[in-house]
Amino acid sequence: MVAITVILAAVIAAFVFGMASGVSKTKTVAATARQVSNDIIVTWQGGTDNAMVKSYNISVINSAGTTDRLDNLGPGVGNSSTFAGKGTTAQDHVVVSAAFTDGSQQVVLDAYV
Repeated sequence: MVAITVILAAVIAAFVFGMASGVSKTKTVAATARQVSNDIIVTWQGGTDNAMVKSYNISVINSAGTTDRLDNLGPGVGNSSTFAGKGTTAQDHVVVSAAFTDGSQQVVLDAYV
């Protein structure tokens, strides 16, 4: 009974003193990546929070260690970016991050193709 009271008091104190307010909400948007021959194609899929996306960035790190980036892309649903000839026969790393109108940023895709 004492333990429950202590835990409950700690949870209430966290909300009263604002400790829980620093946690940001995860936004729901997505991108996909696929490899066709030596081309890597990244497509913006959007999502319920697409209207809050200011821009997004794509990084492709191929298995040889070469990095290519596209920055400040507009979040049009269905927009694709092609990294022509940047894919290899091994696993290539694709990372897409979005910048939101509230100032937050979030990785929306971290995949190997």
